Amino acid sequence: MPVNRRTLLGASAAAGAAAAALTASPASAKQSAKRYSFTVMGTTDLHGNVFNWDYFKDAAYTDAAGNTRGLARVATLVEQVRDEVGRENTILIDAGDTIQGTPLAYYYARVDPIAQDGGPVHPMAQAMNAIDYDAAALGNHEFNYGLDTLRKFESQLHFPLLGANVIDTETGRPAFPPYHITRLRTPRGRDVKVGILGLCTPGVTIWDKAIVDGVLEFPGLETEAAHWVAHLREEEGVDVVVISAHSGTSGTSAYDTSTGLGIENASKIVAETVPGIDAILVGHAHIEIPETRVAGPDGGEVVLSEPLCYGQRLTRFDFDLVWKHGKWTVESIGASVLNSNTVEEHERITEILTDEHGEVVAYVNQVVGQAAIDLDTAEARYKDEPIIDLITKVQEDTVKAALAGTEHADLPVVSQASPFSRTSLIPAGDVRIKDLSSLYIYDNTLVAKLLTGAQIRDYLEYSAAYFVQTAAGAAMDPDAITNAGNRPDYNYDYVSGFTYEIDIAKPAGSRIANLRHAGADVDDAQRFVFAVNNYRANGGGNFPHVAAAQELWSESIEIRTRIIEWVTAKGALDPAEFASVDWVLTRDGVPVF
Repeated sequence: MPVNRRTLLGASAAAGAAAAALTASPASAKQSAKRYSFTVMGTTDLHGNVFNWDYFKDAAYTDAAGNTRGLARVATLVEQVRDEVGRENTILIDAGDTIQGTPLAYYYARVDPIAQDGGPVHPMAQAMNAIDYDAAALGNHEFNYGLDTLRKFESQLHFPLLGANVIDTETGRPAFPPYHITRLRTPRGRDVKVGILGLCTPGVTIWDKAIVDGVLEFPGLETEAAHWVAHLREEEGVDVVVISAHSGTSGTSAYDTSTGLGIENASKIVAETVPGIDAILVGHAHIEIPETRVAGPDGGEVVLSEPLCYGQRLTRFDFDLVWKHGKWTVESIGASVLNSNTVEEHERITEILTDEHGEVVAYVNQVVGQAAIDLDTAEARYKDEPIIDLITKVQEDTVKAALAGTEHADLPVVSQASPFSRTSLIPAGDVRIKDLSSLYIYDNTLVAKLLTGAQIRDYLEYSAAYFVQTAAGAAMDPDAITNAGNRPDYNYDYVSGFTYEIDIAKPAGSRIANLRHAGADVDDAQRFVFAVNNYRANGGGNFPHVAAAQELWSESIEIRTRIIEWVTAKGALDPAEFASVDWVLTRDGVPVF
């Protein structure tokens, strides 16, 4: 059963100091009958980070910039702001991607799942309830573990999950509350009504197609925002509209929008085209935007802010209102971000979630096999490294077993994988779950598609655009030749089962040379079974052919789990069993490395 809110927040005097809320006695706010100020705080892309802990390294999280992570530190920042401006003058919201991203999140979705009968309360629900959030928008990763898990998580929260553009296919209505209204009491005697509208990136339609297809639809943010902002202003009579949008500001998409699917990162477009918006808490892009101002269509400014992901920052919007002509009017808005590395973890969050944290630490430290040598990803984005071959081998074996006895059983199986991490290390000796989890950090599942040789070549050419064109004889810096056009590492693919060269002296689109399978040149008409993750299979990264290709098989078990199972069954991790040199970077035919 969910933890009682009054106990967590210490609402009863009898609860005593030990059960005190995260809301200390507020400082006196400087308000008047004609003016009122309040603060909206926001987080986004928490991705299962409660504590400042790296479960892959089994150590406190650290990076070169000195960042820290987790809701436990965010809780301390929230308490400080509430003390400063008065608890009754604050609102706390989130912009989505909450229940996926760490072994902690995975554990309570799959190992000890919250959706099972008598299952536990999700640690993120416990923490967010204790901190006393007012509302949160749905992120695309909320759907990764299926609707049963999402609905169970929703039921455990003491605040609404918002999704104005998450539409029930059968009814045509929002499947989640589209908005939430918070009333703030003022010295004037008339409450300030703040409407919080939640929006989610339409990419869920592609990335979690197997879960939402035929059940939920995700129309573009702009259309739904226009409808619901007008509703909030005209029918609900709100004084302030804040949007919590799980959608970045760039106006770009990682998929083809020509089919009518809405823009992935549309927050800025919403601000520019929809009247009546005061501020937008931005999510999804995993970047830090302390404050940006956009001219709205009604002549005013819309203030946008995106706090850095994983609980590294907390956005703070400060609103100043004035009483004019019988109503509250926004006079000014300012936004900034607070750094979680300036505070310690809140003792209340530590108190309520230490046991859950300990369970996950024990789980990820289980030994499942022995590695013959060190395997790492440090150079995997520009060299064919055995550690990535482990992924493709597991996927090949899984698909071959699944298609045994079918009409496609005799077709060659090839496999795709990306160098997700630059820091994953499987050390020689004991192999633990945490080591394998660090290799495959996403909760992707496996799909088998049918592709031709010509389509595979196109696919590889598209992937090879990841490299910067570099003339033979030019200075060679790995960081300078990768991530062309800011393409992330997860959108560069190996494809196993072939040998080929990537000639980076040539322009993108004409780089793949000597493409062979089983020692022979690949025939354009030859058919292959393509083992591919569901993100890519559904169009993620906009790779050619794969989304439209015939699907032969799919499953809901995470690829990470398949890797753990494979290593556990073998009891050993020896590159001789799975590694091969399939591709090489060249310049005018000469190997780069």
